[in-house]
Amino acid sequence: MTDLLADLDAVAQADLVRRKEVTPLELVEAAIARVERINPAVNAVVLPALERARDEAARATRDRSPADRPFPGVPFLMKDLGGQERGAPAYMGMKCLKQAGWLEPVSSHFAERIQGAGFISLGRTNTPELGLLPTTEPELFGPTRNPWNLEHSAGGSSGGAAAAVASGMVPAAHASDGGGSIRIPASHCGLVGLKPTRGRSSFGPGAGERWGGFSCELVVSKTVRDTAALLDVVQGAMPGDPYFAPPPKRLFSSEVGADPGRLRIGLLDGPPREGVRVDPECAEAARAAARALEALGHHVEAAHPEAYRDTGCGKAYVTVVASSVARALDAVGEKLGRVLTEADVEPMTWAIAEMGRATPVAGYLAMVEWVHRFGRRMAAWWDSGFDLLLTPTAAEPPPRIGEFHAPPDVPLRPFLRAAPFGAFTFPINLTGQPAISLPLHWTASGLPVGAMLVAPYAREDVLLRVAAQLEQARPWRERRAPTRA
Repeated sequence: MTDLLADLDAVAQADLVRRKEVTPLELVEAAIARVERINPAVNAVVLPALERARDEAARATRDRSPADRPFPGVPFLMKDLGGQERGAPAYMGMKCLKQAGWLEPVSSHFAERIQGAGFISLGRTNTPELGLLPTTEPELFGPTRNPWNLEHSAGGSSGGAAAAVASGMVPAAHASDGGGSIRIPASHCGLVGLKPTRGRSSFGPGAGERWGGFSCELVVSKTVRDTAALLDVVQGAMPGDPYFAPPPKRLFSSEVGADPGRLRIGLLDGPPREGVRVDPECAEAARAAARALEALGHHVEAAHPEAYRDTGCGKAYVTVVASSVARALDAVGEKLGRVLTEADVEPMTWAIAEMGRATPVAGYLAMVEWVHRFGRRMAAWWDSGFDLLLTPTAAEPPPRIGEFHAPPDVPLRPFLRAAPFGAFTFPINLTGQPAISLPLHWTASGLPVGAMLVAPYAREDVLLRVAAQLEQARPWRERRAPTRA
């Protein structure tokens, strides 16, 4: 039963519960067995809460009413960055929080929505410190390994989540994206990774936004229908949010299987800007997606927003992120009742925070203004008659574990090494548009490489329709990672 359940997505597992073919406790026990068997190899789950999950599953099994929820008893995992759960540890990859034994006093709105839908969390997944890298190799918990090849990274910053789903521990897991942290791990691990529109779900009650509006939360999953159904669960504002995305006209899950019509799609398969080299396997991922889209009747042409090539977007991104990291260290210090020192964090984190501290307030605001102008320039391309932009998700395939190691005298080396992995993704965090990575290509050595589609602001519906078309035309679930239940 355990291995059979591992092949099912979250929607299918929920249907089994509703049909009384399996109980929530049986689902959770099977998932726990998978975690205990697989996690030692991939190191995805770093804060297990297995007994808590058993207790919740037992209550759900006794209480028939949760079967009315969309995902009754379906096992899930929360990323250890955001998604706070009241009374549970949340370390954000930081050793100082672990040393303090930090427990969250309040659940996030996102976590409450997940729990309210019937999901049962088995614990929290690995992430780089403060989510700063496209690989997951924190000093605190060590590297998360890619189930497709254990010598390679699962990506970041949602690498633990992606490895857990790709290895079959759970059907879907919480993820977040401030520069590509949903899409890059999805690409590296052969999963679906949707970055939703800015403000689509709430960061409340603890925050109004993260990284100046660049960051958002959703999941990595096996199927488009799971991603759509989970977006239905978490979308929407809570009282006091500073802004929110326009509500959808209908359920996102109803877009799966809906006809998108014939779309005009721009293709960028080469360097997005000067200084970026695109690996041939990554370029091929975009071209393979283009061929599939053309076979489905869509029009694909070589075209992209000219603003995408503006090298100024990198400076703006780094300025906002570094300033946000400086504030994050202050905020963690406020939690712990002391000022953090260089010894409390990894060398790269401290170096980035120092960059943020050196940024004048007026300089920060100038960069925010630049980002807003950039968003308008980008949006004009879609407004000119294009429906989607197609690119590789990342400019390089999954790197080997250890490639992001920083010698003590060059603490920013990992941050610079990260550039090719976020080259296509991070500008879309500046604009706030939705984008999805789909597993449509594998390298000759068997590593997944994703293709990314970008839609206009608030048009996740278009992405989900086209993604479902591609999933049916080029099914990826037939491929299974070697390290898997």
